[in-house]
Amino acid sequence: MKLLVGLLFVGLIAAMILWWRALHRHRADFIENYPYAKFLDARLAARRPELSAAQRKLVFEALRDYFQLCYQAKKRLVAMPSQVVDDAWHEFILFTRQYQQFCQRGLGRFLHHTPAEAMRSPTDAQEGIKRAWRLACRRDGIDPRTPQSLPLLFALDAMLGIAGGFTYQLDCLAAAQAGAGSAYCAGHIGCGGGCSGSSGDGDSSSGDGCGGGGCGGD
Repeated sequence: MKLLVGLLFVGLIAAMILWWRALHRHRADFIENYPYAKFLDARLAARRPELSAAQRKLVFEALRDYFQLCYQAKKRLVAMPSQVVDDAWHEFILFTRQYQQFCQRGLGRFLHHTPAEAMRSPTDAQEGIKRAWRLACRRDGIDPRTPQSLPLLFALDAMLGIAGGFTYQLDCLAAAQAGAGSAYCAGHIGCGGGCSGSSGDGDSSSGDGCGGGGCGGD
C-alpha cells in the first residue's frame, strides 16, 4: 500500500513537471508568434513616419524579444533599452483588450510599463538594464562579458537613427576618444559595473545609461 501511494505521488509530481514545461513552451511560442504588426504597424507608422515598412518589422522583432526577456525574468525588472521599441509598446498598451489578452496568454500576468522615474529605488533601473543586457545577449548568442556585437534591442535605435533614441558602444574607450559621448557604454553593463553614459539626444545629465522604463511585477 505504501509503495502504491509512493508511486502515485511520484507520478503526480512528474505530471506536474510535464504540465509546467508544456505551459512554458506554449507561452514562449505564443509570444514568439504573436502578430504584432497586425495591430501596431499603422500606429507605429503614424508615430514614427520616418521608418520604412522593413524598419518597422525590425522594431516588432525587437518588441517580441523584449517580451520574451520579461517572461524569462518572471517578475524581476527588465529595463527597456530602446526608445523606438518603447514607442511600439506604448501603442500596444492602447489596444487595451488585445494587450490584456496577450499578457494573460503569453506571460500569465499583466505586464505593467514602469517609467524609470517611477521605479522604487535609484538602483532599480541599473539592475534592470543589466538584466536586460544579460538576457538579450543570451537570446542573441552573445557573450555578455566579452561581446563582439550588440543584441538587437541595444543596437536598434542607432541602427535606425532614432531621434532621441538610446545608443550603445561596445568599445567604450575608443568611443570616448572619438568623442562619442552621447552613447551608453555597453561594456560597463556587461562587466557588472552598472550602467553609465548619456542618452542618445546628448543629455549627459541623466548619467544612469539605463534606457526608458521597463517591465515589473503585477
